[in-house]
Amino acid sequence: MSADTTTIESVVFTALEEFGAEKDAINRGASFEQLDVDSLDLAELSQIVEEEFGVNIKSSDVESLKTVGDVLDLIAARA
Repeated sequence: MSADTTTIESVVFTALEEFGAEKDAINRGASFEQLDVDSLDLAELSQIVEEEFGVNIKSSDVESLKTVGDVLDLIAARA
C-alpha cells in the first residue's frame, strides 16, 4: 500500500476519532493533549500505523510527538 499523505491522514484521523477525539478538532496543528489522546492511545496508534504502512514508531519517538502533524510527518518520512 502506498503511503501518500492523504492516506496517512485518513488512517491517523480515523484512529484518533476511534479513541474519542472530536472529529472537528483533529488537524495537523492539534496537540494530543487538546484531543485528549493519551499514551495508551498513542501506543495503539503506533500499532495501527505499523500494520497499515509498515512504519515502526518506537516509544522514544512517541515522547517527541506532540501534535497530529508530528505523527503524520514521521510516518511520511519513514514510509
